[in-house]
Amino acid sequence: MLEIKPIFHALCRSKVGAILLLIQIAITTAIVSNAAFIIQDRISYLSQETGYPEQDIFVFNVMMFGKDVSPSQQYELDEAMLRQIPGVVDAAYSSNTPLSGSGSSSDFSLKPAPEESKSARSSYMFIDEHGINTYGVKLIAGRNYTEDEVIVTDNYDELSKVTVVTKTLLDELFPDGNGLGQTVYFGDIPMKVIGVVELMKGPWLKDSRPDNVALLPFIKPGTNARFVVRTEPGQRQSVMNRVEEAMLKNYNKRVISRIRGLDDDKESYMAEDTLMMRMLIVLITILVLVTALGIFGLTLFNISKRTKQIGTRRALGARKSAIISYFLVENAMICIVGLVIGVIAAVYLGQLLMQHFSIAQLDISYVLATALAVFAMSLLAVLAPAKRAANISPSIATRTI
Repeated sequence: MLEIKPIFHALCRSKVGAILLLIQIAITTAIVSNAAFIIQDRISYLSQETGYPEQDIFVFNVMMFGKDVSPSQQYELDEAMLRQIPGVVDAAYSSNTPLSGSGSSSDFSLKPAPEESKSARSSYMFIDEHGINTYGVKLIAGRNYTEDEVIVTDNYDELSKVTVVTKTLLDELFPDGNGLGQTVYFGDIPMKVIGVVELMKGPWLKDSRPDNVALLPFIKPGTNARFVVRTEPGQRQSVMNRVEEAMLKNYNKRVISRIRGLDDDKESYMAEDTLMMRMLIVLITILVLVTALGIFGLTLFNISKRTKQIGTRRALGARKSAIISYFLVENAMICIVGLVIGVIAAVYLGQLLMQHFSIAQLDISYVLATALAVFAMSLLAVLAPAKRAANISPSIATRTI
């Protein structure tokens, strides 16, 4: 049976090192458990389903400086030309790009403004009848727009009277599930819901309602435009390489810019979150290594101070396993106290992060898993020095006599 009391008294005689290690273990547990939880939360956020075949979609901007053509007619010709390029599934005009962090939003309500009624905030995009197919989202109820329902004008008061919305937006406005065919209001403009999309993320993935999207069949022709193109799987880069030449061949008094994949826009939007995740991984690695080195160093220090004591115990018949067990138990005692403090600190830190940075509540399983990992790491860190102590010769005890 292990003698805990003598080990405790030995720690009390050299308490400074033990206290410093205890604090280090507590800090590591508190920070690592919260950092691991945030990393997992960021991984879920970065890998979330968006509803788009991101790898097959690209976007580009057009700026016209020629005055000898009608922008709306030219854009219609451009869309037809783009659809003829080998490898292209569909192409469409789009007022903004999803997943990019830039777009438009508004309230959609059950009564016209300024009347009070139930409403839901949603992002919205102006597209034409090819937009839904181009974005590759799934229409689960109702129908797509017809060409006649797409309004082409620079007057926002003449918006179309129909819309296609995501299921989440419709369910928020009509919880009973009877929203298809109902009328919603975009400001004071009535719009009949003619179609429902299963999943389609808006421009802001960090938004509280990223799944609320409304698609409005409207094109505002102007000197600046944005086109979205969906290609066959594996054909995107080939089409991207050809699109500028094809567009300028169709009409050369303009500039084609920012040809990029939809996933590139998403990656740029998520760059800060990716960087934060990588920094937290580095922080966890450093903390664990420093803590392991602290345990390793303290054990070596204790061995050097107790060399004669260990030799005496060996001379009196103590087995190597007893010497190893002594240092393992000593380390475990320090570690357990540090972990208890660290668990309390982790929960408190999680509450602070939730209050001040809108981070989800810390899952206690991450704290417990971190505590077990730190405990196992501490035992592994002390094992090598403990074996070294066990190999001290009994003759050490008699060298100074």
